Amino acid sequence: MRKGEQTRMAILDAALELASRDGLEGLTIGLLAERMQMSKSGVFAHFGSREDLQIEVVREYHRRFRQDVFLPSLACARGLPRLRQMVFGWMEKRIQHEVSTGCILISGAIEYDDRAASPVREHLVASVTAWRTALARAIEQAKEEGHLRADTQPQMMLFEVYSLTLGVHHDARLLRDPQAVALGRAALEKLIVSYQT
Repeated sequence: MRKGEQTRMAILDAALELASRDGLEGLTIGLLAERMQMSKSGVFAHFGSREDLQIEVVREYHRRFRQDVFLPSLACARGLPRLRQMVFGWMEKRIQHEVSTGCILISGAIEYDDRAASPVREHLVASVTAWRTALARAIEQAKEEGHLRADTQPQMMLFEVYSLTLGVHHDARLLRDPQAVALGRAALEKLIVSYQT
């Protein structure tokens, strides 16, 4: 990487950390410049505006989520092995990490759920939709492979899996429950069994 790219990535790393802690709305050019020991104009030179910075934070979070959770699941066989890896990876790799840092997608949903359309909101929705689409596809493949009953409704199972995982995040982060991930794994297995042939 060239020096400018290295500086941009360092700013983005710091922005991810600040947004995880303070939310996307708490992310300001001034705060970031102070953290990086740079001038505001130096930060602006890399991102142009606060909104552009927020969008890049959402994109980078999604890229890292994909790298940490989705891509490793593709090494698993189609069907339940892949679905389990996707959800367990989400619980273990991201949620356990985010107990101390926070989740940009969850805090972003709270910040932007009732706002009119904005580029930041659109990127948040696109990121969540891409992940939900991947989960739904894994459920459909599990059904095609005969791992789930023929009458399984993928959208209903997706809703249950997604809601369960958000509950794990809530208990792990807000309640600081050290058993949250283990309970989430057990609940997911119970859910999967209820759909199996």
